[in-house]
Amino acid sequence: MEVRNCRSCRRLFNYLGGQQICPDCKEKIEKRFYAVKEYIRENPHARMQEIADANEVTVLQLQQWVREERLQFSSDSDIAIQCEKCGKKIFTGRFCDECKMHMAQGLTKAFQKDVPEKKKEKHENKMRFKKS
Repeated sequence: MEVRNCRSCRRLFNYLGGQQICPDCKEKIEKRFYAVKEYIRENPHARMQEIADANEVTVLQLQQWVREERLQFSSDSDIAIQCEKCGKKIFTGRFCDECKMHMAQGLTKAFQKDVPEKKKEKHENKMRFKKS
């Protein structure tokens, strides 16, 4: 266990992994997250900057929640982010469905390649002795 400074409030805390923010700041961020979700439900056509200003969060924080798939905007919303691979307009996550499919196919092909069989040893059927 390490002791680190919180990136948000600069207080010392026991760091266990993940984000480098203290439990108090994590709790504050979670409260803001739920406030943002409620605000979006009540104002489905609000712009990203409007949402950020009304809930005292940054646009970067909103984009992070969208990329983490914690927030998702409806397809009729003006708010969207870009697929990290092709730049296509998406409403949640990091990649569009098409890029996800291509990446999944690539992984599947990589794992399906035939693994070459081990060459059979010439003396496979011979008796072996264990040295003591």
